[in-house]
Amino acid sequence: MIVNQAALANVYVGLSAVFNAAFQVAPEPWYTRLAMTVPSTGRSMDYKFILDYPGMREWVGDRVIRSLEGKNWIVENRDYEITIGVERNDIEDDQLGLYNPLVSQMALEAKLHPNRLIADLIKAGGGTVCYDGQFFFDVDHPVGDGTASNFDSGASTAWYLFDVSRPVKPFIFQLRKPVELTRMDQPDDEHVFMRKQYRFGVDGRYAAAYGLWQLAYKSTNTLSASSYAAARAAMMSIANADGRKLGVTPNLLVVPPSLEATARELLNADIIIGDPTAGGAKTNVWRGSADLLVVPELAN
Repeated sequence: MIVNQAALANVYVGLSAVFNAAFQVAPEPWYTRLAMTVPSTGRSMDYKFILDYPGMREWVGDRVIRSLEGKNWIVENRDYEITIGVERNDIEDDQLGLYNPLVSQMALEAKLHPNRLIADLIKAGGGTVCYDGQFFFDVDHPVGDGTASNFDSGASTAWYLFDVSRPVKPFIFQLRKPVELTRMDQPDDEHVFMRKQYRFGVDGRYAAAYGLWQLAYKSTNTLSASSYAAARAAMMSIANADGRKLGVTPNLLVVPPSLEATARELLNADIIIGDPTAGGAKTNVWRGSADLLVVPELAN
């Protein structure tokens, strides 16, 4: 193949077709279940609207105005990229098919990358602050004149419970610019001159951040019917600053692969086999109480 501007344009069209096809057939990412996607039009966004969790009240006298003055929860967008080099000799020798699997893998990575960002937030939640200045998973989130906990400390593998039934989610995925395939393939480019290589890359701008801690719960106690029941009860007892229960309804259990079998039994079995000295097998009252999401990115 003669490498000229027309040929390079065809190369880009061909690689774009491979990328787009692979992106479309790639598995749907799981992060959309845990994070609300928010379009962004600038460098950052302020989410102070989630800092208060007001409830409806009887209107007696003047309205009670919830002021957000002086509060902020700013999330800045970040740039992400994957770039490959295509050898000029491979174009001349009609060997572009060698790059199709690599471009397909780039599409898969680009589509699923937000999964990793949200998984990183989950794993770091016990040591990273959220909007109220406390760790996202903590035992003393300030609520009114008191505190509330969304963390049960133990010595076992961590598992998580979420309420994902609401418009506002436990996490935020802020989208400034969707991923797209771009190119640097001008014949007079210095990189081409020095290395006989054209560059093609995927890039996007977005960010992931913590949303409402009230909709999330972490436990490092052994996953069992009793610890699961305790987590549900703790979440459903959370109130707002006025003391009104928020009506949290946990409906998604998230576990790493090592807890998949235990979680499936807890949520799907009709009978749970217990300690024979404590009555043995009994009806599983938690069957169907939540969906299960097994997250490979949470594996140790």
